[in-house]
Amino acid sequence: MRTHSRAPGARTSRLTLPLYAYAATEEFVLLYPLYALLFQDHGLSVVQISSLFFLWSASGVVLGLPAGVWADVVPRRFLLAAAPLLTAAAFTLWLVVPSYWAFALGFVLWGAGGALSSGALEALVHTELDHRGAADRYARVMGVTRALGVAAVGGSALLAVPVMAAGGYPAIGAASVAACVLCSVAALALPEHRAAVSASTADDAKDDPTGGDPDAPDAETPSAYVVALRAGLAEARSNRPVRAAILLVVVVSTFWGVLDEYVPLLAVEAGTPEDLVPLVVLVAWIGATVGGLAAGWAERLPERARPVLLAVAGVALAAGAVLGGPVGWVLVGVGFGACQTMEVLADARLQAAITGPSRATVTSLAQLGTDLSILTTYAVYAGAFVFLGHSGTFALLAAPYLVASALWARSGARRTRDRSCARL
Repeated sequence: MRTHSRAPGARTSRLTLPLYAYAATEEFVLLYPLYALLFQDHGLSVVQISSLFFLWSASGVVLGLPAGVWADVVPRRFLLAAAPLLTAAAFTLWLVVPSYWAFALGFVLWGAGGALSSGALEALVHTELDHRGAADRYARVMGVTRALGVAAVGGSALLAVPVMAAGGYPAIGAASVAACVLCSVAALALPEHRAAVSASTADDAKDDPTGGDPDAPDAETPSAYVVALRAGLAEARSNRPVRAAILLVVVVSTFWGVLDEYVPLLAVEAGTPEDLVPLVVLVAWIGATVGGLAAGWAERLPERARPVLLAVAGVALAAGAVLGGPVGWVLVGVGFGACQTMEVLADARLQAAITGPSRATVTSLAQLGTDLSILTTYAVYAGAFVFLGHSGTFALLAAPYLVASALWARSGARRTRDRSCARL
């Protein structure tokens, strides 16, 4: 059996170059800021458009975990290559036969594509870095990856204006499909060194399908898919650090992921002229981009500083929303930046905690929890807005970061005291 070199400092550019290309092309979709207008232009009502968004989210929730398990059975880069092609098929369908049912099918395809990449990407990157003896660089690499994604969204939104003016939806659609194809090509260039999850585990099951009980009746050997699913669920259930890391991922990712969608409405409520709203959104994008780039630096902070960073995110988001104006928008950007940093660090913590073979399955469990939490938080936002407006609802949904920060700091202090007592 061939052994892989794990020399510290091994070059990672073979991974990072196609990874960064994947991240940039995946989000450089000119149709992003315009698809709601496309639906409206073809006669869809607000209720119909909202139902499409719900279908999109539901597709990701339903397909996320099965796709994550699949990513522990088959080569992950093939799933990453297929994901943007499903998105390209969705965009093509929308432009060729624009109708409610075509839009609905397109969102199912897009949701399936997102499910294929969720979990598979993080698992591939961590496994490949570990193969190169560079697992400690995961937060830095993924921070840059997230930053490139945010920057690509901003760049595509800016470019969409002249492209729309020059060629309308056909040009926007063609450019979006081209970006998806390039993303798929970048995925195929990703290296992947790992044994299939079933290589040892499934073989053990074949050798002893009764679990070692000599009196047990013969049982059918489980498939590699079932083996991967069981291994992932077992680790999430029995590994306490994994459970804690999954919870942290869900908490950190949920609230700013929801608030990001409402920044333009918050700006308008605060009296920002509509033609200047894109500048407010740009500040939020810049904050999230800087936050991603800062993840590698933040990973070197002492453990006790991380709850503080999470508290900074909550305070900045709440204060920025209430203050409004230039100072407020900068604070919102700072809050988004801190959230992006913490999201990368939470993901890195989860990847470091996973010890079993079903890395993508466990990661998908965290994504499933996040998706369900986001759907619930959208409903909370809608209800709270009636009484608090956008600024008050922003402040309300930033509060969980302060609670989580306090609980995190308290648990850290308790562990420190326990270690001190153990040494006495």
